[in-house]
Amino acid sequence: MTLLGLDFDNTLVRYDTLFHQIALEKGLIKESLPADKTAIRDYLRSRGQDEQFTLLQGEVYGLRILEAEPAEGMLKALGELHQLGIPMVLVSHKTRTPYKGPAYDLHQAAWSWLEKHGFFDPHGFGWSDDQVFFEESKQAKVSRIGAQGCTHYVDDLPEILEMLPSSIQAILYDPKNSHTNHNYLQLSDWSLLSKA
Repeated sequence: MTLLGLDFDNTLVRYDTLFHQIALEKGLIKESLPADKTAIRDYLRSRGQDEQFTLLQGEVYGLRILEAEPAEGMLKALGELHQLGIPMVLVSHKTRTPYKGPAYDLHQAAWSWLEKHGFFDPHGFGWSDDQVFFEESKQAKVSRIGAQGCTHYVDDLPEILEMLPSSIQAILYDPKNSHTNHNYLQLSDWSLLSKA
């Protein structure tokens, strides 16, 4: 039986626009910098402002996560799989609080985002609490994926997919086609998920 496992950050939810918006509000970047999390991180690092990026992450993933956008086409794709009766679980690596700055509860923030987008709504995806797992380490995440019995797993990080046993179909979510040398199914658009 199929069990689809899903990552959360940068897979179900996209932060590029929100990172750009908050960095602008704080005067950390110029508007001309692309709305791209990696570009913002690299820019701040090049200016010796690593700590500012870490604080920015805490605010994006915590206090202001509800402003973050669902990945384009994700809600529709998961809705179609739900209608087909495909079971799903979310397994994500996420610390409880940020490394620096205010101690936002990042797990609760992510739950709130899922609630906002209908994951637990009986008229939405109808998920239950036992379908969502936030793990404190990458190894715990990989162990949980296996323990849940996932047959397929979608993640934006090749390093996580490399840690999965070969019995799990690894699917790389890569909307910008930035990874070329890999052995995974590549998902550049959520609308293609049903074909994976």
